[in-house]
Amino acid sequence: MGFFGTNGVRGIANEYITPQLAIDVAKSLGTYMGSKGTVVVGRDTRKSGDMLKSAAIAGALSTGVTVIDIGIAPIPAIQYYVREHADAGIGVTASHNPREYNGIKLVAGDGSEFSREGEKEVEKIYMSKDFAAASWERTGDLFKDTNANEQYINAIINSVDAESIREKRFKVVVDTGCGAGSLTLPFLLQKLGCEVMALNAQIDGTFPWRNPEPTEDVLTELSDIVKSRGADMGVAQDGDADRAVFFDENGNFIDEEVLLAMMAKCILEDKKGDLVTPVSSSQRMLDVAEEAGVKLHWTAVGSINVARKMMEIGAVFGGEGNGGLIFPEHQYCRDGAMACAKLLEIMASGRKLSHLAENVPTYFNSKTKVHCSDLDTTMEKIKESVVGGEMEVDTTDGVKIWHNDGWMLIRPSGTEPIIRIFAEAKTLDRAETLMEEGVKLTDNCMQK
Repeated sequence: MGFFGTNGVRGIANEYITPQLAIDVAKSLGTYMGSKGTVVVGRDTRKSGDMLKSAAIAGALSTGVTVIDIGIAPIPAIQYYVREHADAGIGVTASHNPREYNGIKLVAGDGSEFSREGEKEVEKIYMSKDFAAASWERTGDLFKDTNANEQYINAIINSVDAESIREKRFKVVVDTGCGAGSLTLPFLLQKLGCEVMALNAQIDGTFPWRNPEPTEDVLTELSDIVKSRGADMGVAQDGDADRAVFFDENGNFIDEEVLLAMMAKCILEDKKGDLVTPVSSSQRMLDVAEEAGVKLHWTAVGSINVARKMMEIGAVFGGEGNGGLIFPEHQYCRDGAMACAKLLEIMASGRKLSHLAENVPTYFNSKTKVHCSDLDTTMEKIKESVVGGEMEVDTTDGVKIWHNDGWMLIRPSGTEPIIRIFAEAKTLDRAETLMEEGVKLTDNCMQK
């Protein structure tokens, strides 16, 4: 994995992600752009955000590009603003990582995440430290825009049937986790006519109540309030609000893989077309696609890869099994607030979330990880041992082995010396058996 990792560069703030790193990444981007054009810079709510945002602005200005500072905004809001007003963007965020982390994420001029090819070019400049340096009179101009979040909210409203949602007067409980979504999701829902009960909606970069990752175990209060107040939905976001997780009207957590397939199924009812998802996603997506008579395209893990493939083939929907859903009618990036609005639009036809979740196939998962000192060699040996055999094998990202009753994926970590092994089947016993087979295969290939 390169400098930028699966989704930007991340690490402990002021240890790995330092002001100097932010300056140099921004200088690299400005150099890559030929010292021309406009760069948008925004951040999530993390304590180190102002420090790193200021450094990124300084670095970009030093190369001669124009900079627009939009302050605190969700990553999808930054991406929307870039698409409408600029040539590139920098998001200072570590998404769902713990409170002590921060990071830098690059946005392309069309609002999508920077391509892998573009990241490699920026990385080359970063490593060489051969930065463009504008003369004193040609250093960039800095502007501020405090309206980016409002523009983003209005864009979502224009992408759904807002009137049908308003007629229902949905009751929604929201936990934005003190993250960037605190400035957007509650206000979006209010504009959609919802009665909103908000938790952790204050801006606080220390994340005092929960870490930015919205997992079921830290959202018990949200679940309880959904039940006690008779709400129609509960929704929680991660730190930069590009993902969302949901609870149904009974306070039950909707598994993210179920959410992905559920949304795909609903969208295909109104609009037929291809779907896109990573090889790590559940077979539920394949079942939904086959039932609708459309094609499912598997990609490497990472929302960048999903979005780029969607753009290439004109897919009607795509996403990852982690709450990261992509709606091309809005924009080609993961968007938690758009996912919430789209679900409300679907519910406005009279369907409850619990019924939607029950309407997708049931699968069981098992996963583990194996420490490995030589990832590349081991993965090559795994490929050699299974490719060309009797089983169907997909090497898009790692090694995915299909069986008649399930699948197993062996994939190296992009950040740690470990190999992750995932398995899925119609029964838990079978999923665990497939996972154990993956461990055995990995161990054998490490010992050769």
